Amino acid sequence: MACLPPRLVLASTAPVLVLLLFVPLSPCRAASGSSPSAVLLPVDKDGATQQYVTMFWQRTPSVPVKAVVDLAGAMLWVDCESGYESSSYARVPCGSKPCRLAKSAACATGCSGAASPGCLNDTCTGFPEYTITRVSTGCNIITDKLSLYTTCRPMPGPRATAPGFLFTCGATSLTKGLGAAATGMMSLSRARFALPTQLASIFRFSRKFALCLAPAESSGVVVFCDAPYEFQPVMDLSKSLIYTPLLVNPVTTTGVSTAGDKSTEYLIGVTGIKVNGRAVPLNATLLAIAKSGVGGTKLSMLSPYTVLETSIHKAVTDAFAAETAMIPRVPAVAPFKLCYDGTMVGSTRAGPAVPTVELVLQSKAVSWVVFGANSMVATKDGALCFGVVDGGVAPETSVVIGGHMMEDNLLEFDLEGSRLGFTSYLPLLQTTCNSFHLG
Repeated sequence: MACLPPRLVLASTAPVLVLLLFVPLSPCRAASGSSPSAVLLPVDKDGATQQYVTMFWQRTPSVPVKAVVDLAGAMLWVDCESGYESSSYARVPCGSKPCRLAKSAACATGCSGAASPGCLNDTCTGFPEYTITRVSTGCNIITDKLSLYTTCRPMPGPRATAPGFLFTCGATSLTKGLGAAATGMMSLSRARFALPTQLASIFRFSRKFALCLAPAESSGVVVFCDAPYEFQPVMDLSKSLIYTPLLVNPVTTTGVSTAGDKSTEYLIGVTGIKVNGRAVPLNATLLAIAKSGVGGTKLSMLSPYTVLETSIHKAVTDAFAAETAMIPRVPAVAPFKLCYDGTMVGSTRAGPAVPTVELVLQSKAVSWVVFGANSMVATKDGALCFGVVDGGVAPETSVVIGGHMMEDNLLEFDLEGSRLGFTSYLPLLQTTCNSFHLG
């Protein structure tokens, strides 16, 4: 049964009980009835789409579900039209508290077929969005069991289960373009029903998570916990984090929103850019977030590479070209503008031997230093390209830090402290995202 187009009706006041209970399956707990020390999502890069895909378990009986991981979005959405079978799902009634918290004014009322997750009446309507294309549909908001791995040193433990995890059904058509057989999108945003806030409520964690993306040949992880972040060889990288404030865009950039909504994406205050330690002259006003919501710098897992507003892109690529004038150039390979003969570029522990790029943050003493492994992209024909893309003259966001620049960097998103922690390139510390284990 296809998702129904939303209809605005007088909201019902029927109550709903959203179960946020922990089923104690994990030996990680310190005492009877306590929460696990952590839950995690494995994350693998899909080479065909450059998207980051995770797997979790859902429904009764439990089945594995793959979803593309997104730092934006309102909540998890999953295709409910193709083979969604479960005895444990429940609708979220129109006008109920969860429906109001989801800020939905739409209600499904016109489905005459057999009851199913995609065909329910008096059910709160959500608007799952494929955030790459901004395509959205109106579908039911429901709850069902969701299970994630818990972790104990040194091996993953059993799964912990939330019996009433709230999410939105999505249409099968919305999954077109998702990588690695994914049937939905997992939101890690600031939103009320995105994964970080729901898990914090369920398992009594702080509202924070650590993200460590890995290149396509290895595996990364998203960890929700209050525990140290330990990597092999044994080291606690939580002590190596440098922090910068997370900013809030006063204007949402989602496809479906209501007046006054703020963005739930993650933005940081980049104030300047350096190449090889030298400041790049650019229009600094573009780095600030205007009252209209335009400008600033955000992090995006759906953008494969870092995207810069046209004038910033020209200034940075010109500066990089000047600092690498001794390396032979080759014709540009789309979508990049600056490419080199890969055989003529040296190699270091931090990747290709090229100048660093620094994102200057709240002060000149605080920078996110980007080394060659995160700034350069190898192409199939042997070229090595400066991995930044021209985003046009009037993009919504002036700087979008893409997935490639975040790989093998540990990032902590602290929603309660409204700050981002980062370590820079992990192989310089003789570890990688693939070497994570919980301490």
